[in-house]
Amino acid sequence: MTGDHLDYGVIVGGSEAGDIGVEHGDILIEFAEAILGVDDERMEAARKAIAEKMGASALVDSAAVAALFNGIDRIADATGAPLEQSKADATVNLRAETGINEFSARKEALNAAQKNLTAG
Repeated sequence: MTGDHLDYGVIVGGSEAGDIGVEHGDILIEFAEAILGVDDERMEAARKAIAEKMGASALVDSAAVAALFNGIDRIADATGAPLEQSKADATVNLRAETGINEFSARKEALNAAQKNLTAG
């Protein structure tokens, strides 16, 4: 930790978050959003921006980090792994500012809405 105040709200702010105080943060956020989307042209442009501004190795590193986060999240969700108490205590502010605590309820609501659409 640097001791600097961190604005956790930028985590969920996406490309609208603006300057997040991280070098090349704007293109890294665009890359992350492109990964989660379905627009091949957007993905290609995001890859190109990282390669041109940060270098080929940064593109590889960025893709690896995104894949790792995606994999870890899916494994934890699939196994129902609980959040350890020490991590829960250390992330109270992070979870409050990002709305993470509400993610499960939102997912359940979306699943229920999808069931209603397919049943109707």
